[in-house]
Amino acid sequence: MSQLLDKAKNFVAEKVANIKKPEANLDDVDFKDVSREGVTYNAKVSVSNPYGTAIPICEISYTFKSADRVIASGKMEDPGSLPGNEKTVLEVPVKVPHNILVSLVRDIGADWDIDYQLDLGLTIDLPLFGDFTIPLSRKGEIKLPTLSDVF
Repeated sequence: MSQLLDKAKNFVAEKVANIKKPEANLDDVDFKDVSREGVTYNAKVSVSNPYGTAIPICEISYTFKSADRVIASGKMEDPGSLPGNEKTVLEVPVKVPHNILVSLVRDIGADWDIDYQLDLGLTIDLPLFGDFTIPLSRKGEIKLPTLSDVF
């Protein structure tokens, strides 16, 4: 009897391991807006849903780093759902306060940009699995807004 139970467990574990899961990619980070509170950047995340039904997104969490320091972090609660059998582009606003940008003057230098790393966690609710987080990361340079962007 125990052999039959072990075979059943192995069969189920093998089938579950081979089930397709949603895939995501952090495509781009661009300047979006300047306000009195700070600068907002827009992270574009493309997600493909291999299932025929929509999957709810629980949350999107992010950490925005520059010069080995966290300059912004936050969560986007309940951003919607991913339509079935489609690729969806999500836009995640990343808000950076002005006082943090001022502290990065050494990195900004003459080229008026900052080196960054954006770590993002896309948490979705998969049937049978429960909450499933897809970790994403991107490094690059991003331009700071100029006076012409503000006015």
